[in-house]
Amino acid sequence: MKKFIRIKLITTVGVLVSCLILLTGCGKQPGTGGPPQIGTPEVAVVTVQTEQVTLTTELPGRTSAYLVAEVRPQVSGIIQKRLFTEGSDVKAGHVLYQIDPAPFQAALDNTKAALARAEANLPSLNLRVERYKALLADKAVSQQDYDDAAGTLQQVRADIEYWKAAVRTARINLGYTRITAPISGRIGKSNVTDGALVTANQPVALAVIQQLDPVYVDVTQSTTELLRLKRSMEDGRLNRDGTNQNKVSLILEDGTRYPLKGTLQFRDVSVDSTTGSVILRVVFPNPKHILLPGMFVRAEVQEGVNKQAILIPQQAVSRDPKGNPIALIVDAEGKVQQRMLTLDRAIGDKWIVSAGLTPGERVVVEGLQKVRPGLAVKVVPFNENKTGHVPAATESQPQKRTDGGR
Repeated sequence: MKKFIRIKLITTVGVLVSCLILLTGCGKQPGTGGPPQIGTPEVAVVTVQTEQVTLTTELPGRTSAYLVAEVRPQVSGIIQKRLFTEGSDVKAGHVLYQIDPAPFQAALDNTKAALARAEANLPSLNLRVERYKALLADKAVSQQDYDDAAGTLQQVRADIEYWKAAVRTARINLGYTRITAPISGRIGKSNVTDGALVTANQPVALAVIQQLDPVYVDVTQSTTELLRLKRSMEDGRLNRDGTNQNKVSLILEDGTRYPLKGTLQFRDVSVDSTTGSVILRVVFPNPKHILLPGMFVRAEVQEGVNKQAILIPQQAVSRDPKGNPIALIVDAEGKVQQRMLTLDRAIGDKWIVSAGLTPGERVVVEGLQKVRPGLAVKVVPFNENKTGHVPAATESQPQKRTDGGR
C-alpha cells in the first residue's frame, strides 16, 4: 500500500513539472532574449513666438432705421385720396394723402375778405387824423376828437395785421390738406383708407417712413468687457489702431458675412441698470436693402492690436482636476515640464496665452498621452497642415505575412 502511494506521488510531481516546462516554453517567443525594450517617446512641439494679432469682439445687436418718420395729419378732415403705393420708396415732399380742402379754402377766402375790409378803412382814417391835426392847432376841434381819431387809426392798423396773420394761418392749414412725406425712404402700410376721418395730431400714424440706407446697428457690450479692455490698454498689452479702429464687420442671422463694413459712431456713456451693458451704435451702408429694421445680427468690433501676442494650438492645452489650463513643454535637457497657463481668448484653433509661457520655449502639441513631467522625450516639429499620418508600409505596400499563410 505504501509503495503504491509513493509511486502515485512521484507520477503527480512529474506531471506538474512537465506542465511548468510546457507553459514556460509557450510563453517565450522565439528569437527574443528577454522582455521587450521601450524606446524614448516622440512628441511634436511648436516653438513659442510672439506675433502681431488684431483682437476683435463679437457682440450681439439689432438693426434700426437711420431715419424714422410717422406721418400724421396736422388738420382734421376727410381723406379724399391715398396717393402712394404701400411698400414703395417715396421722396421727401411727395404727396401721400389728400384731405378735403373745401372748408379750408373757404376759411382762407373769409380771412382775405376781412383783411380787405380793414384795409379799406385805412385811407379815410389817415385823412381824418391829418385834418384833425391841422384843426387842432387853430383850436377848431377838441383834443379829445383828435385823440379818438388817432386811436381809431391805430386800431384799424392792428386789425389789418391781425387779418394778415389770419390769412397766413388759413393758407398754411389749406396746405396741410396735402399730407407730404417729411423724409425720403420706404413707406409701410397705410392705416387709413379713402373716406376716413382724421384729426389733427392724432395718436395713430397714417403711415411710417423709414430710411434704410444707411442703417444703424445697436450692439451691447458688457461693462466687464469694457473694463477689461481699458486695463489691457493701460498695461500696454493692447494698442489702438487709428486707421481701422472704427471699422466693424457684420454677421447676419444665417451665419453669412455682410459684404460691407460699418463705422463705429459712438459708445453710450450710460449703463443699462437691468443688463449691466452699454450701447455701441454702428452705421452700415445698405444700398441693396439687405438689412431691415429689427434684424438680429452679430457685430465684430475691433478692440485693438496686440503686438506681442503668444498663440499656441488649442490641442496643446489641457486641464488639471481643478479646471485650470496647463501645457507641457520640453526644456533644454529634453525633458518634459508642466506649466500653468493664463488664457486670454481663442482665435480660430489657437489660444492667446497671457501668462505662463515665454518666447523660445517648446510646447508639446502631439503625444501628450505618452509623456509625463520629468520624462526624456524625442522632439519633432509639429505640422499644422497634417491631417493624419499612415505608415508607408501600410499606405503603399502590403505587409509581409508571418503566419505561414494561415
